[in-house]
Amino acid sequence: MDPYPKPLKQLISQLKRLPGVGEKTATRLALFILADRDNLAGDLAGSLTTVRETIRLCSVCYNLADMPKCSICRDPSRDSSTVCVVEEPSDVLALESAHAYKGLYHVLHGLISPMGGIGPEDIKLPELMDRLTRSSVSEVIVATNPSVEGEGTFHYITRLIEEKKLNVRVSRIASGVPMGGELKYMDQVTLASALRYRRNVK
Repeated sequence: MDPYPKPLKQLISQLKRLPGVGEKTATRLALFILADRDNLAGDLAGSLTTVRETIRLCSVCYNLADMPKCSICRDPSRDSSTVCVVEEPSDVLALESAHAYKGLYHVLHGLISPMGGIGPEDIKLPELMDRLTRSSVSEVIVATNPSVEGEGTFHYITRLIEEKKLNVRVSRIASGVPMGGELKYMDQVTLASALRYRRNVK
């Protein structure tokens, strides 16, 4: 016989959908929310609703924003001649924590993966090329994860820039990030080193 009432079971089930949350963790979180006397449940529900209603993609770099442009694209002190291409918004946060990069970003929201049925048109690659065509960017730093998909996307971007004969230097973050690693889990020293010792390919 199940000791938990149906609404509590449903909350546990929803919490289990979060990455890295298993049955025990979901149960512990659900019981904590239920027992909290400071209206955590109400505040959490309100925050979730606000996030869903206000967070959008930046019209320039496709990072997460609560205005038409994100805070990085609005910052006049950033170097607009350099664009760092990353896979996900979490990668922007990881690179910013290293305090080693002062340019702009472009978030692809995925990587080219023929095996997964994801092509160049399924991510923000056309938007990147349009941006490079219309702006005065002189260097693109490709900071995708060092995986098969990350390397394939890097080479595809390089080929597109060469085919369009854009006067843009292409570089790749250095191998301070290990094969199979993800940027959001790297320490600040590793990320700073990877950016500082990037290599040119064009």
